[in-house]
Amino acid sequence: MIDLLCPWESAQYLFFSSSVPSALLYYSHGISVIFALVFGFLLFFKARKVLSAKILFIITLLFSVWVFFDLLLWAGNNPSDALFFWSIQIMVEVFIYINVVYLCYVFIAKQDLSFIKKIILFTPILPILILLPTKYLLSGVDISTCVVSESDFIIFYSYAVEAILLVSLIFVTSYLLKDHSGQQKKEAWLFTSGVILFLLAFSSGNIIGSITEDWEMAQLGLFVMPIFIGILTYLVVKYNSFNVKLIATQALVWGLAILIGSQFLFIRNPVNYLLTGVTFVAIVIFGRFLIKSVKKEIEQKEELAKLNINLEELLKQRESLVHLVTHKVKGSFTRSKYIFAGILDGTFGAINEEVKKRAQQGLESDDMGIETVDVVLNAANLEKGTVKYEMKTIDFKELVDKTISEKKALAETKGLKMETKIASGTYKVLGDSFWLKEVSNNLVENSIKYTREGKITVGLEKQDKKIRFYVKDTGIGISPEDKNNLFTEGGRGKDSVRINVDSTGYGLYSVKMIVDAHKGKVWMEPNKDSKGSTFFVELDAQ
Repeated sequence: MIDLLCPWESAQYLFFSSSVPSALLYYSHGISVIFALVFGFLLFFKARKVLSAKILFIITLLFSVWVFFDLLLWAGNNPSDALFFWSIQIMVEVFIYINVVYLCYVFIAKQDLSFIKKIILFTPILPILILLPTKYLLSGVDISTCVVSESDFIIFYSYAVEAILLVSLIFVTSYLLKDHSGQQKKEAWLFTSGVILFLLAFSSGNIIGSITEDWEMAQLGLFVMPIFIGILTYLVVKYNSFNVKLIATQALVWGLAILIGSQFLFIRNPVNYLLTGVTFVAIVIFGRFLIKSVKKEIEQKEELAKLNINLEELLKQRESLVHLVTHKVKGSFTRSKYIFAGILDGTFGAINEEVKKRAQQGLESDDMGIETVDVVLNAANLEKGTVKYEMKTIDFKELVDKTISEKKALAETKGLKMETKIASGTYKVLGDSFWLKEVSNNLVENSIKYTREGKITVGLEKQDKKIRFYVKDTGIGISPEDKNNLFTEGGRGKDSVRINVDSTGYGLYSVKMIVDAHKGKVWMEPNKDSKGSTFFVELDAQ
């Protein structure tokens, strides 16, 4: 029987034979294998330490072996070779199903199967291995058609195993994802759907061929491998599956090159040969540039991500240091304040006027120190988001009136005149009375500190369902350079430091964070008619 040959010529270069019905068969086999191998090798070398990538690489190799042997069966005319390749195909097909279930478990569960579970999963391959050299697997070959006859047992067994594995795949995915939601669930179901589509199309070829005897139409199922590769590429880009990044671009570029290059199998016109060749070369050249560009961008993003991580760590360290230092400093100021207060109230006995004067200066200095520490601590807490605002409908006019009455004496001590311009009407806003009071206090105090002579004007007006609070002064004004630093952390201007050496730059920073939390706006404008500046706060009216 070995000497008998099927009734067609021997294959040239293993694959090319008159028995192959059309170029579609070469196209389906070639495209699917090239896509599988390109993606499999790229993935393996980019993520060789990832178990799911290793399993997928094995699946692409097994699929390529199956397709390779299938093409040999189409082109060959030796019945002995047909028996050998057909039997290997049956084993490889079941082995692919088993590995796909294994891949889905590892991909979703993010862990390997136990040794016992691996044995159970791979057990169905044993009957095929045992029956491989016997007639119970393949009973013979029809010389007239070179079609191998499969035993009823192996047909039933192989399809039953594949059906059970397919159902198990859906069950395993559902079980592993029952307590998951969001991105991980979406990613897993997308992956599983792609795998099921691939398996159904992969097996459909044999089923369609067995039922219709149209084996050429059965080749269409192989085209699903590029679709499966496309789904994997999407997962890599969208969810960074398999912990690789550049592979998506590489798969896209070489996939396009493969698709264009495959057109050479159908071209008969010399002009089309030239155009396709030019397009193919252009894709390869520009593809290389694209891959290099994406690689550079990825490296920059990874470097930026590292810098962001370092910055976050530094910010946490700074935050801890600020709280430690400010609490220690505030504790020291508080203790010395009580000592100065005790000296002034006679706790330590009678004192002369000079000592009393020095104690009063010390008390005032401690109060300023505590105030400075509180400003820094408040800014840190506001920035951190630990401040909880009690949002209620309040009368903003009452807050402004309190600020004016409290700060008027301070202004008069410096010889400054304080004017009030509050238009008639209601000034209800939704906000936290404590923190909005901090805003008005800060802006008025700043105007007093940085105004040597003239007046401070505190105003309140209502425009277009907005309440606008402003503080106008005749102070030193703010240079364009310093204006850029306003409302930023530690944003102290040169003139402000010269006049107020105790300036921290955290006051206006806190004001902006408070106003932002109230969905309002704060800004500064230089005065047109005189020296100085005006600070504005705008909130929604209720």
